[in-house]
Formats: sequence, C-alpha cells, structure tokens
Amino acid sequence: MLEALTGTGLAASAGLNAYIPLLTMGLLARYTDAINLPSGWQWLSNGWVVAILALLLAVEVVADKIPVVDHVNDIVQTVVRPTAGGLAFGAGSSSETVTVSDPGAFFGSHQWVPVAAGVVIAFCVHGVKAASRPVVNATTAGVGAPVASTAEDFGSVVLSLLAILLPVLVLLGLALLVLGGWWVIRRRRRRKREQRPVEGVGTGRLFG
Repeated sequence: MLEALTGTGLAASAGLNAYIPLLTMGLLARYTDAINLPSGWQWLSNGWVVAILALLLAVEVVADKIPVVDHVNDIVQTVVRPTAGGLAFGAGSSSETVTVSDPGAFFGSHQWVPVAAGVVIAFCVHGVKAASRPVVNATTAGVGAPVASTAEDFGSVVLSLLAILLPVLVLLGLALLVLGGWWVIRRRRRRKREQRPVEGVGTGRLFG
C-alpha cells in the first residue's frame, strides 16, 4: 500500500509541476539514502539529467507566473505533466525508500500499471490546475497568477517529499487537491451565473 501512496503522491506532484518530483527523486537518490532507485530508473540521479531537470524547472517556474504566458504553458504541459507523472509513479513506486523495503512485491510483473496510473493521476491534477488559472487571473486581474503558481510549486515540493518520506500523509495532500478542484468548479459556475444577468440587462437597454 505504501508503494501506491508513494507513486500517487509523486504523480499528483507532477500534475502541479512536471519537474519537481523527478528532480526531487534524482537529488535524494544522488546525495542521500532516503531513496534507492531500481536499476531501470537510476538515470534520474545522473548529473546531466539532474542539471537538465533543474534548467527546465527554472523555465517552468518563471513562465507559470506570467499571465497569458501561464495559459500557453499549461497547453504545452498537457503532454509533459502526464508523461512526468507516469515516470514519477513508475520510479517512485518501484524504489526502496525509508518507508518501503520491498517495492517489487506490490506491482509484481505488471510494470506498465504504475506508469499508466501515474499518467492518469497527473493528467487529472493538471486539468484542475489549468482550469483554475483563468479563474484566478480573471478575478484578480492577473495579480493572483504568481501567488497561485508559487502555492502550486510549494504544494508540489511538499507532495514529493511526503510521498518519499511519509507516504501516509499523501492522503491529506490528495484531499486538499480534491477540495481545490471543487472550488474551481464552483467558482467557474458562479462566474457564469453572474455574467448572464449583465448580458441580459445590456441587451434590454440596447433595444428598449
């Protein structure tokens, strides 16, 4: 069960920021004993891979905090984040961590299952993130974009660390993401209801 929670937390983290969970695993595997990547995933701790992920993360952090640019970035990330989620779930769930000592026993020989699960989880989280940003930008005239982005990056870091060090607490992080998704849907519906009367009044005055 802990393997599934580890993979889920890392995939959800990738839905918020594609590079944070991969970079977190790479750095922890390279410089600490908190996680031991299996043979098929040791490339994540390679120095060049870590450097490339850090560079991509820097670009993502800047682009996601600029109104309009963040929307374009979300479109591009529709492919990147689910892919990263699949990699993160696959690598994390099959790794030996401080809380998981026998990761191979959970998924057995079905190596594609964790990757597919990670893609789906990251895609769902990305969908909520992408849908929430226009709401934030519209209600704050773009001022809220860097604040929301910073909160998402922080959440991604926390989820990644919890997934590896305290996977049980990933459930709390997932609950917060569900609440965030509910808020986005409710807010979008409210904006649509508020816009309809305004449009109706405008039409009435025009032809009155």
